[in-house]
Amino acid sequence: MAKTEVILTQHIVGLGGESDQVRVAAGYARNYLYPQRLAIPVSGANKRHLESLKQKRAEREAHEFNHMTDLAKALQKLVCVIKVKTGEDGKLFGSVTAGTIADELKHQFDIALDKKKIHLEHAIRQLGEFDVDLHLHHDVNGSLKVRVESTTPIAAPVAAVVEEKPRTEKRGHRGDIVAPTTAELKAKAEKKSKAEKKPKAE
Repeated sequence: MAKTEVILTQHIVGLGGESDQVRVAAGYARNYLYPQRLAIPVSGANKRHLESLKQKRAEREAHEFNHMTDLAKALQKLVCVIKVKTGEDGKLFGSVTAGTIADELKHQFDIALDKKKIHLEHAIRQLGEFDVDLHLHHDVNGSLKVRVESTTPIAAPVAAVVEEKPRTEKRGHRGDIVAPTTAELKAKAEKKSKAEKKPKAE
């Protein structure tokens, strides 16, 4: 496939920035870059525009840096709450990814952030709070607090009902030793005293 060298007049992700000279497919340059005014052919006349393109690039990069610095400060103060479905054991159905976080930032705070700038080593698969790293710019990093909460209602614990048996007054059970009361002792003593005083029959 034939290649041609062009000078970029706009920043193109994955290709380069303003004033960069890059080699691309001739058809790509002819059918897309040139009609969209994203690049110009390399020539002596066009090379005179390099300084103005470099100035344009410097201004764009400074603007991006300032914007991302302000965004990092704002995101650091936020808590992005993500509601998920879980089982009774608290395990998530699925996981929370960078795309999920980006969608919630847009939904909750109207902040558009490319999911590629949200750095997760692994998808989040449990409830709780997490500090997520953000790579907003090659010179700007930040963090975002993400709280994963369950939408599954927590079942209330069922209290065990203990049936209280009615108390019955018993002096004791068979085999139990029951101490005599004071009244019983007194009656027993009086009975013994009367028996001793009774005269013997002649």
